[in-house]
Parts: sequence; structure tokens; C-alpha cells
Amino acid sequence: MAEMGRLDHLEERLRAIEGGGDYVFANLEELFLVPNIATPPKFKVSYFDQYKGTTCPKNHLKMYCRKMGAYAKDEELLVHFFHESLTGVAVTWYTNLEPSRVHSWKDLMVAFVRQYQYNSDMASDRMQLRNMGKKGHEAFKEYAQSWRDLAAQVTPPMTEGDYHNNSIHITNVLL
Repeated sequence: MAEMGRLDHLEERLRAIEGGGDYVFANLEELFLVPNIATPPKFKVSYFDQYKGTTCPKNHLKMYCRKMGAYAKDEELLVHFFHESLTGVAVTWYTNLEPSRVHSWKDLMVAFVRQYQYNSDMASDRMQLRNMGKKGHEAFKEYAQSWRDLAAQVTPPMTEGDYHNNSIHITNVLL
């Protein structure tokens, strides 16, 4: 009888090693947003600036599309490799997308912008820039760089005249 118990135990371990078909991802097709993707010969994934979920999603999409420009007409490829441009919570968001809800590149773009729209809603405006002040411990060069970084994010984009008028404001802060 002990022999039978050992045999059952060995069979159970063998099933566990081989997978036994009862693990969560038994059907690998369910893991892909785009099933049966055909990657072009000699295709090499580009290096992307990784989106962390904290900046404008539309700007990220623009940069992704520019990098993938040669494959712009292959929507399945755009969807399949989009995760390569994501990191952190953004890649977690992507992996949790339901394949039944993403039928095209447009579906993915809409879902992505909807998920991270709050970053665009919080975009810097001219009033924030006008109210920005130099911190006591901050060197002028650091302050000027911070101001320019913020100015680059203002929507709609600033013109040369805006920079000139606000540069005078920066100079006045020092006086």
C-alpha cells in the first residue's frame, strides 16, 4: 500500500513538472492583445523613451508613432509592440487590458489617452509660470532652467514674445 502512495506522489510531481494543463495560462493565445501577429522579417524593436504614466499621453503616442513610422500601416504590429514603450504602472495598465476591448490601433490609443488624460488636464499654464518664484536655496541658473522646463510644457506653446516678456519677469525676481 505504501508503494501505491509513493507512485501517486511521483505521478502528481510529474504532472506538476509537465504543467498538467491546469495552470492559469493554459491557452497562450489569451495572453496576446493581437493573436497570430506576423512580425516582418528583420524587424527590430526600436528603443523608446519609456512612458511612466506621469506625462502627456498624446505626446507619448506621437513619439511612438514617429519611431514606428515605417510600420504605420500595420496596426496589429503597433498594438503588439506598444508595451515596449511603457514602464511601471503604464505597462501594468497595458498588460491588464482586455483583448476583447482592443480591436484596432485606434482603440488602444483612445484607451491610453483616456487612462492618462489627467496628466494633460494638469498641464502647466501661463499663470503657473508667472507665479513661479525662485526658492531661497536655489541658484539663479537652476531657477532659470526650471522656468524654461516649465515653459516648454505650457499649452498652447509660448511664442518668442512670451519668452521675452517673461524673461523680464525673471530678471525682476532677482532685483
